[in-house]
Amino acid sequence: MKPTSSPVTSSKRRLLALSAAVGGALLLAACGGGDDDNGGTPTPKPNPFPTPPTMSCSAAGVAASNASTAARTVCMLTSDGEIVVELDARTPITTDNFVKYVNAKFYDNTIFHRVVPNFVAQGGGFTTGFVPKTAGLNAPIKLETNVGLSNVKYTIAMARTTAADSATSQFYFNSVDNLALDYKSAAEPGYAVFGRVISGHATIDKINAEPQLYTGAETPATEVLLYWAIQLK
Repeated sequence: MKPTSSPVTSSKRRLLALSAAVGGALLLAACGGGDDDNGGTPTPKPNPFPTPPTMSCSAAGVAASNASTAARTVCMLTSDGEIVVELDARTPITTDNFVKYVNAKFYDNTIFHRVVPNFVAQGGGFTTGFVPKTAGLNAPIKLETNVGLSNVKYTIAMARTTAADSATSQFYFNSVDNLALDYKSAAEPGYAVFGRVISGHATIDKINAEPQLYTGAETPATEVLLYWAIQLK
């Protein structure tokens, strides 16, 4: 590969960042298991604020939800702020899957385990210390792409392995327009967008701007927590 790549080539190279299974394993291999106890290999620091400041969505978040014409919305509180998303009716399988995890409290006390500056912020699969969260996983779902949705900035989409119908719990927020992740053909089916951020754009930007563990680590130096996620409507 050449030292510099076109935006499309760069995005394709980063598809591993969206792998719900392989990507997590690669991340753990890159990060190691501890600082001095692991030969000096750096690991993310636990977030200094492990307790959520509130257990309810803000008035602004609720107002954004009420103003949305979407049938379903979800409020999420992270250690970097609140996010409210509206879920798209064009992806019923993906939306139902996400809501099931939300209502089962699966996402509570998880982390954004992979944050790639100017690409994505991915979560929904690990707890603090990069411990994989497997209890409560539902069966993989059918990929819903080519329905008129695009991986543009501030949308939410599902992570998956190289198999099209493999998404389970992991999701990601697009930090920029990632059109290379969209449906191209049956051979390149892309990644399923299923909603967009309607409140909390600054939170996505803040997560994306978190200092990296080290150059190329694709994970923050300090864990970004997802305290809870609740369905508003």
